[in-house]
Amino acid sequence: MRLVNYFADQFNKQLGNGVDIRQSPKAMAKLKKQVKRTKEILSANTAAPISVESLYNDADFRSTITREKFEELCEDLWEQALTPVKEVLTHSGMKIDDIYAVELIGGATRVPKLQAKLQEFLGRRELDKHLDADEATVLGASLHAANLSDGIKLNRKLGMIDGSTYALVLEIDGPGYVKDESIDQTLVPRMKKMPIKMFRSIRHTKDFDISLNYDKAYELPPGIPSHKFAEYSVSGLSDANEKYAHRNLSAPIKANLHFSLSRSGIIALDRAEAVIEITEWVEVPKKILTLESNTTNQNSSSEVGAANSTTDSKENMSSGSDTNSNTSVNESNAQEIITEKVLKKRTFRVPLKVVEKTTGAGTILSKELYSEAKNRLEALDKKDAERRKTAELKNNLESYIYSMKEKLEESTDILTVSTEQERESFAEKLSEVQDWLYMDGEDAQANEFQERLDQLKAIGDPILFRLSELKARPAACENARLYLDELQKIVKNWDANKPWLPKKRVDEVVREAEKLKAWLEEKENLQKKYNLLSQLSFFLLSCKRWLTPVGNFAVPLSIAHQFSHLKKLMRKFWTCKIRSQVSIGFRNQNPRLRRKQQRRKNLLARRKPPLRNLHPTRVNTPKRLRNLRLKKRISLHRPTLAIQNLNLMTSCEYQNP
Repeated sequence: MRLVNYFADQFNKQLGNGVDIRQSPKAMAKLKKQVKRTKEILSANTAAPISVESLYNDADFRSTITREKFEELCEDLWEQALTPVKEVLTHSGMKIDDIYAVELIGGATRVPKLQAKLQEFLGRRELDKHLDADEATVLGASLHAANLSDGIKLNRKLGMIDGSTYALVLEIDGPGYVKDESIDQTLVPRMKKMPIKMFRSIRHTKDFDISLNYDKAYELPPGIPSHKFAEYSVSGLSDANEKYAHRNLSAPIKANLHFSLSRSGIIALDRAEAVIEITEWVEVPKKILTLESNTTNQNSSSEVGAANSTTDSKENMSSGSDTNSNTSVNESNAQEIITEKVLKKRTFRVPLKVVEKTTGAGTILSKELYSEAKNRLEALDKKDAERRKTAELKNNLESYIYSMKEKLEESTDILTVSTEQERESFAEKLSEVQDWLYMDGEDAQANEFQERLDQLKAIGDPILFRLSELKARPAACENARLYLDELQKIVKNWDANKPWLPKKRVDEVVREAEKLKAWLEEKENLQKKYNLLSQLSFFLLSCKRWLTPVGNFAVPLSIAHQFSHLKKLMRKFWTCKIRSQVSIGFRNQNPRLRRKQQRRKNLLARRKPPLRNLHPTRVNTPKRLRNLRLKKRISLHRPTLAIQNLNLMTSCEYQNP
């Protein structure tokens, strides 16, 4: 913007008359575009020109600037450009001597003065330029995305450690805080490795709210109005406190909050639970051995040794004594179950309900704010629609003016359908509206453009209508006459070639054709008497706009209207002919032709019916299939009637079987 303001001041001095180019957004946009190119040229050259044609009020602007002047204009910005480097060193805890390499990324790093400042600050003779300054960021983002994606497989994984850009703080809000409870806690330090999961314990006995904020020690980017970006409501802790408050608590009740920080830097509260620790006396069984049982065990073992040293004569006595000693040992070893009370610690975990509240841009609006925003959007939509309508009508008016001027100057046929006075008056009106369009009508409304367009069309459309009729009428009349002659030739042969056709319908077609031919001759003779500048005996265009008197002539019937009646009659005739021919069943044909038709009928019956003749919902019986084939063969004898574009030209072609 320093260069833009510099060249804007130069242009204001050059143009004079107290004009400030900054008041014209269009001119400033053109100037910014060219200044950007000039700045890029200065990166490789010591001087660069600037040239903008028709910058403001058809005035051209040309000037030059040197690199020294550019560096002088931005003298205070060079020191500000070093701020990001200083912040990186401060946050990382590193010194300049610890830096191994400095890679330049970004288009602005090509400015020679900026490179010189970086070399002076870092104490380096040369800066590293191994990567493309424009493509390095995009390439790195693409490789990182491919590394994270499951659908793209790389030859080797690219390791990257990402950290949180800002420190995140947890803020608690709610009644009944325990003493010494810290309201604000640092949840995620700056540059903490992502992704990660963490939890925080809060000693609390009642429901509470928490909010996640950016650390206020760090400045936020422009456009972020508040440090708070998330808010949650945690409930259920009060109910848990009432349930376990009468128990012997070994520690205060606390709430554990479990957070997760994704690799995208998005933190969220996943779940919360209440932790209750109690101590209570519990009766547990205890195993106790008496002193008598220990003595008996010693005696029995000595007796067993003595019995082993006796002679064979005393075996029976020894065995008896052994049996008595074993019995006494089993009785003395019997366990005595004794219960005792022991102080035991137990932990209960109760899930808490977490509800996320909308904050910042997603906050729910009140009815008043919602209504206000809705009205504002509707007003903007209305302005946009009005602007588009105005631009469309302005374009239509301009196009109509240029097209009519071209026809008045170049078309020779227009001389026969308009007088010289009409043409001169119309040309003057066109010039008048054109001058208004480029002067006073530059900021006119849509209704003004429509009003002037209607005024011009009221004069020019009757002339254009007569011109179109003059060009299209002769060809249409000739095609209509050929149609009637061909129709009469075909109808004459129907008595001999097609005796099954109803005579009443045939006569009706003949009468209608004669009637139409007489009407056409009458209108052509009448048109020769009329002046092309004032009145027409008949016309071709069937337009609702010409159904009322326009100008100096009244509108008669059109050719399209006359031929539409004959077209309906022919359609009814062919429907009646098909029905009659199906009912007769070719009885009027000769036997040889009848046998040929029968053989063809039997042949078609053995073939599979075409799918296009099958009805999707009706049962296609053999009888119906034969009727379908019969109708298909009958349609082959039907002449083809084609009336193409009756609004401009009427034509008919017959195909005689």
